[in-house]
Amino acid sequence: MAKQAEKIINDPKIGEVTFWKSVRSRSMSIRVHPVKGVSVSVPYVVPYGVAQAFFLTRRDWVIETMAKQKERYKDVVMPAPEEIEAWRRKAKAELPPRLAELAARHGFSYNRVAIKHNATNWGSCSAKSNINLNLNIVRLPKVLQDYVLLHELCHLKHQDHGHAFHLLLEHVLTDNVIRLMDAGDTYAADLARRAAVSRAKYPLDYVMTRAIKQYRVV
Repeated sequence: MAKQAEKIINDPKIGEVTFWKSVRSRSMSIRVHPVKGVSVSVPYVVPYGVAQAFFLTRRDWVIETMAKQKERYKDVVMPAPEEIEAWRRKAKAELPPRLAELAARHGFSYNRVAIKHNATNWGSCSAKSNINLNLNIVRLPKVLQDYVLLHELCHLKHQDHGHAFHLLLEHVLTDNVIRLMDAGDTYAADLARRAAVSRAKYPLDYVMTRAIKQYRVV
């Protein structure tokens, strides 16, 4: 486990700001999350005083970002911490086994999988073949959960979103939708019908991308 430490300060306008020191950090960065608040990642050898000075240079940006997030989520009922932890437990129990199942079915091989909580994406795949999955995925219907997992698995072979990536994704999505339909998944069948009449170049990817936009990461 990486060596870690933390310090919390109270800003009169922002509230609590958590400074995380870790040997894994290579540079200082600030994260503003609508639920978890403001945190600063700090290389372990950098003094807290230097980190706080860095934060002050970005304080106005933090305040502006918090205001934008408040406006964006004004109509969204934010979950309680207990609810988020329940999602986290569910995600840790269900997503890694499903990812392994899909990977084995289609011949993908990855290094590590981690469950994260962020407000920017549903998942990511690193150049080192490590996959991160957002705990919010468990809030999605089954076919959209698989869409996120398959999307990241396809990045193991194609890091960009070029034609080869989309051809591979469309292939594995088609296989998965057929399997889910055979198992009686009516929502998967509905998405398949929409894709069948779509004029998009990659119809299943298109309809699932639109469907997942109905959900917000929180």
